Amino acid sequence: MKAKPIIYSSLLIIALALFSYKTDKKAPAPEKQQWAIVIHGGAGGMTRENLAPEVEKEYRASMLIALNKGKKILADGGSALDAVEQTIRTMEDNPLFNAGKGAVFTHDGRNELDAAIMDGSNLAAGAVAGVMDIKNPITAARRVMTNSPHVMLAGAGASQFAKEQGLEIVPPSYFYTEKRFKELQEILKNDKHGTVGCCALDINGNLAAGTSTGGMADKRYNRIGDSPIIGAGTYANNNTCAVSGTGHGEYFIRWTVAHDISALMEYKGLSLKEASDLVVNDKLVKAGGSGGVICVDKSGNISMPFNSSGMFRAYATADGKEGVFVYKDEEGRQ
Repeated sequence: MKAKPIIYSSLLIIALALFSYKTDKKAPAPEKQQWAIVIHGGAGGMTRENLAPEVEKEYRASMLIALNKGKKILADGGSALDAVEQTIRTMEDNPLFNAGKGAVFTHDGRNELDAAIMDGSNLAAGAVAGVMDIKNPITAARRVMTNSPHVMLAGAGASQFAKEQGLEIVPPSYFYTEKRFKELQEILKNDKHGTVGCCALDINGNLAAGTSTGGMADKRYNRIGDSPIIGAGTYANNNTCAVSGTGHGEYFIRWTVAHDISALMEYKGLSLKEASDLVVNDKLVKAGGSGGVICVDKSGNISMPFNSSGMFRAYATADGKEGVFVYKDEEGRQ
């Protein structure tokens, strides 16, 4: 009779060992991407009802052109910084987007542009704000990062620096587009703000992020938004992720959105998707802020959450996956 407890004990030990083996066995981690890129062309109130099919088609085609620019650089072994800068330049030169050529008008009928870029390998960063004659603000931002001891230059000083760097200076009339001017004349029936941005991971494991914008339409008093502010609308750190935001800048500044996503990953151990969803769809929503972010982590995982009805966004990774999206219900790495 004494043998039964021993048998039962032995069976219990075996069962516990088998259970422990099953629960301790972790699912294989996603394969690290050799390179990855994600871009946005602004978040806002776009829906299938208010975005004409031909306009939607034009935006999707333009997003794909920009994506392919950065994708080729990364696939050829180029740096994340080069991919970010050149991709954003493509969008700055396209009047469809609220950056560069397509920048919205201020209350006084001017175009004031902001941009920032950040190197995740060493946390170096550069930004320009309130510039009115630099053709490609993202390139000026990169020169501030590499060729000056500063992080942000603004207004006339930024333009003077850009001239000394040999960057292309254009007359303010270059930024005039009839579409944007009409938006101002219609007294902005809808909230109008947007941005372009790009985040990339290169084959050397370096992350970079960049953002460029014309700011909020009808803005006054030389208002500056989150795009050129490191940690608010732009951030990159090789230890975590690269982030570019788009939306109501005042909220992105006050809630330091871009850095918050990185911090949640670094200090709380959250995944990229968990951190970005928490910030965009919980913290920002509770605060009353609208918009979204694009981000890529050090393994090449992509996240593109937004709390508005739409966001122009696209991504590509080394394993051949890619896509261009506009609306909330579209498939994609959200």
